[in-house]
Amino acid sequence: MGILPILILMLGVIGMISFLAPKVAIPAPVLLAVAGVVWSLIPSLPSLEIAPGVILAVFLPPLLYADAWEASWIDFRRWLRPILQLAIGLVAFTILAVGLVAHRALPGLPWAACFLLGAIVSPTDTVAVHAVLERLRVPRRLTAILGGESLVNDATGLLGAGLATAVVLTGVFEGGRIASSFARIAGFGIVIGAAVGLAAATLNYFVRGTQVLFVFSLLAPYAAYFLAEHAGASGVLAVVIAGFVASWRIHYIAPESRVELYSSWEQLAFLLNALMFLYIGLEAPDRLKQAIATVPGVIGSALWIGVTVIVARFVWVFPGAYVPLWLSPRLRQREGGYASPRGVMLASWCGVRGAVSLAAALSVPATLMDGTPFPGRAEIIACTLVVILVTLIGQGVTLLPLVRRLGLSDADPTDAEVRRAHEAMLAAGITRLDAFCSQESCPIAVYRLRDAMSDQLASLQDEDAMARAQALRRLSIAGDVRRAVYRAQTDALLTLRDQGVVNDRVHQELQLDLDRANIDLRAG
Repeated sequence: MGILPILILMLGVIGMISFLAPKVAIPAPVLLAVAGVVWSLIPSLPSLEIAPGVILAVFLPPLLYADAWEASWIDFRRWLRPILQLAIGLVAFTILAVGLVAHRALPGLPWAACFLLGAIVSPTDTVAVHAVLERLRVPRRLTAILGGESLVNDATGLLGAGLATAVVLTGVFEGGRIASSFARIAGFGIVIGAAVGLAAATLNYFVRGTQVLFVFSLLAPYAAYFLAEHAGASGVLAVVIAGFVASWRIHYIAPESRVELYSSWEQLAFLLNALMFLYIGLEAPDRLKQAIATVPGVIGSALWIGVTVIVARFVWVFPGAYVPLWLSPRLRQREGGYASPRGVMLASWCGVRGAVSLAAALSVPATLMDGTPFPGRAEIIACTLVVILVTLIGQGVTLLPLVRRLGLSDADPTDAEVRRAHEAMLAAGITRLDAFCSQESCPIAVYRLRDAMSDQLASLQDEDAMARAQALRRLSIAGDVRRAVYRAQTDALLTLRDQGVVNDRVHQELQLDLDRANIDLRAG
């Protein structure tokens, strides 16, 4: 069967799973992986082979770029210490722990290959976690740290895997050279990513037309990735930095294009993520059969490694959440005190592995430089798949009940930010309307709009209630008035973001509300 019928079947499965997932309260990535396993066990259904390089070079850049684009740079900067503590410290700790366990569980595996396995399974995949957390109201501190961790640890994990692979290929281990290589690869990746992000942001200012904008925005992650890889730097880190930088100047884009651009990226990321989790399930049975044929006890060893990955996260996260703050009163004051034990518990359980680990495992070379087989490649792939399935199914399915059990689903700390932002936007709009009302022959619709917005502002200030500027959708005003009000509110919201009053995520959501309201008015 050709590739086109297979893709059509995969899209059909993705559509059905995405429809059913909310109804059964199981994250869609978990169901997609299970569906992939079932698919692969039915002999009459075709199999799909994807080259390992395709996953890293084609699927990964836009997925990372989309995650970075939606992430909050303000939150990332605020929680940089715990993010780096997880994305670098926990990755290193996981590599060490898995390497030690793998060397005992898989006696024939060289030390370098054991640490390579640790690097491969060290990055988390927050797609499955977000599938649960985005539907619930959990502390923003937690979601910001987990999101930032997943963005950075993809880069650190893949960097570690690349360095470990080089050690296996060459047979030479020099700590100083590895450390300097790590710093150089990461540093150049950051510089290249920032340059591509600035270029993308500049294009946003000059380019008009949603289709052209989407083409250039889709080009940005691939440009960052391939330029960095060609320069011997971290392509993953370059993509993440490019996404951060480009999203900071998203307000350059016209409102209609901005709404359509967000929608296009949302759909693309959804489809690519779904394809990756379905492919994980498709790959698992055959790869595990091959590994069992080579090393009969590999599944038991892989389960031990999966347990090690889960336990290592608990061992690192709990002390890391409290010891630095206990040692430093200044740090404790800056971060607003100790983290909630319930939040730390949830963070310890959010260690789902996914597409990045699979891509890294499949990218392990088949042979060494002298042509001999790469030591333990089948075991590495099998162990990676088992770790992915154990964490994806075991942790992914239990996240929703755990969040409810811990009582983290009631309060949303962004409510106050949203209310303050609405107040500022309404006040800016009213001020602009007052200028129009002072002119002669001012349309009656302008007075009505000003009164409606004044009522909304009073409601927010007096009752501390959420209010959306839906009156904008019901009123028809002159085009110049509408554009002036829209610009004033957009500028007010942007000022709040630049001042750090609201984070990037709140800014994006409220900006989209304004954009949609502006489009609705123009359509009316």
